Amino acid sequence: MVGAVASLYPSTGHAKSAADSKRKPNVVLIVCDDLNDYITGMDGHPQARTPNIARLAQSGVAFKRAYSNNPICAPSRSSFLTGIYPHTSKNLFWDKWFENPVLKNSKTIMEHFRDNGYHVVGSGKLMHHHLPSVWNEYKYKADYGPFVYNGKNRVAHPSVPQPFGSIGSVDGSFAPLSDMPYRSDGDDNKGWIYGTWGKVQKFNYVDEDNRDPTPDERNALWAEQKIKELAKQKDSKPFFLGVGFIRPHTPLHVPKRFFDMFPKDSLQIPVIQPNDAEDCHYKEVLKMDQKGLRYFRLLKASYPDLESALKAFTQAYLASVAAVDECIGQVVEAVDNSPLKDNTIIVVTSDHGWNMGEKDYLFKNSLWEESTRVPLVIRAPGVAAPGGIAEHPVSLIDIYPTLVDLCGLKGDTRKNNKGAKLDGCSLRPFLTNPKSETWDGPDAALTMVYAGNKTGNDPAKQHWSVRTRRWRYILYNNGSEELYDHDADPYEWTNLCGDERYEKIKVKLKSKLLRMTGRIR
Repeated sequence: MVGAVASLYPSTGHAKSAADSKRKPNVVLIVCDDLNDYITGMDGHPQARTPNIARLAQSGVAFKRAYSNNPICAPSRSSFLTGIYPHTSKNLFWDKWFENPVLKNSKTIMEHFRDNGYHVVGSGKLMHHHLPSVWNEYKYKADYGPFVYNGKNRVAHPSVPQPFGSIGSVDGSFAPLSDMPYRSDGDDNKGWIYGTWGKVQKFNYVDEDNRDPTPDERNALWAEQKIKELAKQKDSKPFFLGVGFIRPHTPLHVPKRFFDMFPKDSLQIPVIQPNDAEDCHYKEVLKMDQKGLRYFRLLKASYPDLESALKAFTQAYLASVAAVDECIGQVVEAVDNSPLKDNTIIVVTSDHGWNMGEKDYLFKNSLWEESTRVPLVIRAPGVAAPGGIAEHPVSLIDIYPTLVDLCGLKGDTRKNNKGAKLDGCSLRPFLTNPKSETWDGPDAALTMVYAGNKTGNDPAKQHWSVRTRRWRYILYNNGSEELYDHDADPYEWTNLCGDERYEKIKVKLKSKLLRMTGRIR
């Protein structure tokens, strides 16, 4: 539920003048794809290079324990951009959100801002299933390129060894753009192409300084130019600008200079405990061809040893993170170099994380820390404590009500009584005091993973976890459980569910999970 609505500007105790009432803050919402905690300040990888996100965090509040509510693209975005939990809407996996009986009768955050007088513009990947009508303006649809094209099909980069390359053009491909996939043989279609579906659009590359912009670079430039344009307009509406960056979503194709930041001979691989998967229960409920399990096996089989396999993939992932950080910096700099700086809220986050081989799993869509934890930085001038670090567990569901609160939006977020109210809570208390222990929300973040078509849209048949400040508790749909103590075990190496000393904690966390999902009162 949204807390008491208040504008970005604190009340002076006097009635607002007409001029004051127009001082609605602008909003810039930046959403990355598949970005885990490999950013500066989150301790996910010691060599991560994200100076622009770090700089933004110094002017706002960074949330150390922010989590995705459904760690895969479509349902995560459908949830946090409507402010409604997956179990509330029953939109649990890949269904189109605008066909869901609850979500189509609820306002997206874009629609609610527009109904409150905002000019709403966007570009890139925001909702997974794009609906143009919720925006005043929309520039570029999601583009996952550059892809490798062999003249007939999109394929994995030829440099990726087999069998990992057999995964295909998206998840099975990584390489610097300077590594031209094919020699010129008179077929101009071969090589790099953009990710537009249904047609082949050449991505021209001569060298690092003479090439087409990547889709992320194109969206960053659009956002920069749009912010400059909006800043020049006098007496205009406040704006809500959303920009969705693809990287570090696969394929991990970015300029060579980002790969060069992470030479393999000095690259640290993810911290992985041998036989870490032995006390887990996910293999009891997942098929062995599930992507995370299969991708890990294929990566390991493609290299002489696990270390070299993980170094190859980690280098490409870190390079992609560094590349998207530069794009984020371009957008933030556009705000900072404009007269809008002191009246513009900036939010940077990701739809979910990504397991980098932990527990023999290489993918998103798991209930562990690597897939569920996401960056979340909010700069709200006049409200957010600069350089603050909030450690209370929160989740993506809280972004919508936070922006409603900070911008003083009015009206019901439901279109009619078939819609649902916002499930999250405003993060304002943590923006004003990052160490606060008092807010309207829960003391745990909730995450769901879909268990397959046979479970339909029944939340009780899915896999779940709750993450408190100290504990992660996982409940699979077959009744199996995992419990991790993050104070003693930050890598979630030891499942404590079989230890009777933790029985009371486990029971308490299970009860919390069932209450949060509405299965018990």
